Amino acid sequence: MSVVDISVLKEEAIKLLIRMINIPSISKQENKVSILIENYLRKHGLRVNRKFNNIWVENLNYSNTGILRTILLNSHHDTVKPGKNWNTNPFNPIKKGNKLIGLGSNDAGASVVSMISTFIYLSNLSEIPYRLILSITAEEEISGSSGIASILPELGKIDLGIVGEPTKMQVAIAEKGLMVLNCIARGKTGHSARNNGLNAIYIAIRDIEYLKNFCFSRKSKLLGDTTLNITQIKGGIQHNVIPDLCSFIIDIRTNELYNNEELIDIIKKRIYSDVYPRSYHLNSSFINPEHPIVLKAKSIGRKIYGSPTLSDQSIMPFSTIKMGVGDSFRSHTSNEYILVTEIIDGIDIYIRLLKNFHF
Repeated sequence: MSVVDISVLKEEAIKLLIRMINIPSISKQENKVSILIENYLRKHGLRVNRKFNNIWVENLNYSNTGILRTILLNSHHDTVKPGKNWNTNPFNPIKKGNKLIGLGSNDAGASVVSMISTFIYLSNLSEIPYRLILSITAEEEISGSSGIASILPELGKIDLGIVGEPTKMQVAIAEKGLMVLNCIARGKTGHSARNNGLNAIYIAIRDIEYLKNFCFSRKSKLLGDTTLNITQIKGGIQHNVIPDLCSFIIDIRTNELYNNEELIDIIKKRIYSDVYPRSYHLNSSFINPEHPIVLKAKSIGRKIYGSPTLSDQSIMPFSTIKMGVGDSFRSHTSNEYILVTEIIDGIDIYIRLLKNFHF
C-alpha cells in the first residue's frame, strides 16, 4: 500500500466533521451519521463491519512475526440533546476563521475524524507491529447497551484501548467510575394526628445525614477521593398520612482504589434503608504509569492526569488511556465548538504516538 497524503487527510477530516454536525445524531438516533462515516471509510478502500449503529475496521498491514498485540482506537458519534441557549442552529455548522461551531464538534466529533485520519494513514504504511482496530460507536452519552459494549465480543482480544474524548490531547491514565444507588427507607403508615406510624422520611433523613458526613478512606493520587452525593428524594402521599416509604438516590464517583461491589457492601452496612444498585459495570479505569503507551506519550510531550469524567473506558476490560481532541469544559455546552488547528494537531500527535510504537 502507498503512503497517503496526510495534508489531504487533514482537509478531509474538517469536511467530514462539518457533514457530521449537519446530521442530528442524538443517542439512539445515530444511523444516518454512521452511514456517512461508513461511506467515507469505504471510499478509502476499507472493509467496514457494522452492528447496530456501531462501525469498525481493521488494518491488514501488521507484522505476523512474534506475539501479535492489538490496539483499539475508539470514539463515539452520538451527541447529547442540544440545550436551549444556542445562538445558532446546533445542527448547522458555522465556521468562523479557526473556530467550528456545532453540536458534537468537541464531544466527540473532532476525536472521531482525527482517529479516522490516523487509522487511514497508519493502515497505508508498509507495515506496523500490531493489529489496529478503529471503532466509531453509538450510545456513549447514555452508556447504552447497543454501544461499544455490544461489539467488544466481536473484536477479539484487545491489549490496549485509546479512547477519543476531549482531553486537549493530554493523556488520562485514570478515570473516575460511576455508580447510582436507588435507596428505599421503609416505615409504617399511620395518621399524622395520632402520630402512630413509623415515618420513613425520618429514617431516610437519618441515613442521608450519616452519608453526608461519611468519607471513603482510600484517596487516589490521580483521582482524589471517591465522592458521594444524594441527588434525589421522594416520599409521602398526602399531608395527613405518615409515609411508609421514602426513596432517595445516591450518586457515587469512584476512584481506582475501590471496586463497585465493595462500595455497595460498605453502604449497605452503614444505613437502614434498602440499597438497590442500578448497575455495577461503570467502573473506574487505571493504567500502569510505566505502560509503554504512557511512556511513549510522555516522550512526545504529553502530560498525564486523572479524569473526573466518565467515558466508554468504564466498560473496557483491558488497559486503556483517554486521549482526544478538544477541551472537556466545552462538552455539553451551548455553542459548543472546536478549533480547526486542534484537529490538525491532534492527527499529528496520534500519528507520532502510534507510528513507531512497540509494546
